[in-house]
Amino acid sequence: MKTELLDYVEGKSIKSEKQHFEVGDTVDVHLKIKEGDKERIQIFSGTVISRKGRGMNESFTVRRLVNEEGVERIFPVNSPNIVKIVPVRSGKTRRAKLYFLRDRIGKAVKLVQRHSKHTLKK
Repeated sequence: MKTELLDYVEGKSIKSEKQHFEVGDTVDVHLKIKEGDKERIQIFSGTVISRKGRGMNESFTVRRLVNEEGVERIFPVNSPNIVKIVPVRSGKTRRAKLYFLRDRIGKAVKLVQRHSKHTLKK
């Protein structure tokens, strides 16, 4: 009874259109930023290094390099401040969490691109 009620309430708050992305993908996260009484959209682009949680509590971590310094940001998937998530390229991974990328610098950060079945030549 209690879990059914929680699922019902969470179901109303969960975004209906979900963008598909996985760990290792490079994504552009379009964020709504409020400065005073003005609103604008800012893009945070980087590699998804982890996803955790489910339902209302689902979140993901995006990492990018700015001036040779690593910047990580954690986003809730169902946040009203996230306008959209655009996958740019998909990386080939064998792990669920890519924390090993924190120790890498420069070209070593780049993951091998995953090719879908439709783009391969026969």
